[in-house]
Amino acid sequence: MKKRPQFVQTIFLQAVIVLIGMVVLALMLWEPHLEGRNAEASLFEIYFNDPFLAYAYVASIPLFVGLYQAIKVLGYIGHNKAFTPLTVKALRTIKVCGLAIVGFGVLGEIFLFLNESDDRAGGVFIGILITLVAAVIATTAAMFERIFEDVVMSENENNS
Repeated sequence: MKKRPQFVQTIFLQAVIVLIGMVVLALMLWEPHLEGRNAEASLFEIYFNDPFLAYAYVASIPLFVGLYQAIKVLGYIGHNKAFTPLTVKALRTIKVCGLAIVGFGVLGEIFLFLNESDDRAGGVFIGILITLVAAVIATTAAMFERIFEDVVMSENENNS
């Protein structure tokens, strides 16, 4: 059986990450038009009169930064440079982005509970789901960061 080059597999995973980012961006731009209260609203009313929507867009910045860093990590792996300080730095950034998303999720839940809403349950569920997924990603990135950092440190000690 013929072994596929490693960079082909990482390019596929990078394409999947780009696709995930494009789907998230499309949903973020399209979903506000579907809400019942925004069905007859103008674009200005949808995007500039809703502070929670602005908060959601600001809170999405760590997601896109984390996706970009994941693409970088896969690029390093594809070029057989997985165990380098650059990979450790990218994994650290992914961890920080995951923790930032957890923080934004918790603040979003507080925002939902402090304001009057006729359908709070859906927003709370989505917020909890996003927060839990971000916590898992941050934990996984921290674990890989520690492993990769140990390997980089041991390689540096062996080369000295």
